[in-house]
Amino acid sequence: MSPARTDSERVELANTALYEAVERGDTTAMGELWLDDSGADGIEVSCVHPGWPVLRGRAEVLRSYALIMASTDYIQFFLTDVEVAVAGDTALVTCTENILSGGPAEEEGELGPLVGQLVVATNVFRRVGEQWKVWSHHGSPVLAGREDEEDGPDAADGPAGPDGGAGA
Repeated sequence: MSPARTDSERVELANTALYEAVERGDTTAMGELWLDDSGADGIEVSCVHPGWPVLRGRAEVLRSYALIMASTDYIQFFLTDVEVAVAGDTALVTCTENILSGGPAEEEGELGPLVGQLVVATNVFRRVGEQWKVWSHHGSPVLAGREDEEDGPDAADGPAGPDGGAGA
């Protein structure tokens, strides 16, 4: 018999389930993970995908994920720097999304070129009964390297390099 999970562990599992639903292109699972904002308590879900405006309301948020999943041939998330904080019925997860995605295929039946991207994310959850539901997601692209990285003399310039062009 396994020990009961803590709230932090349950929140981390819910957070992982969010990314797994996107990887599988599972719109049904995605719908089950998000908070229902149709109640009278005034709660409205929100989402900011990197480069997108704020999306408000469950229908708009779920529609955005359906669009992303339908137009992405392959995507995989490797979550790092995961931090979970729980305060009562609300939880905050911050993490780095190390994303590997496939572009459009050049020939039918083949995966297009793979592209990597780093996004820092904040996911807010609310407890509903025994489950933790996503209340808000905010993802921002990582455009600069961290000061503690020692990749060379120009590491502080970030991945774009000092002239703003694409890095190696």
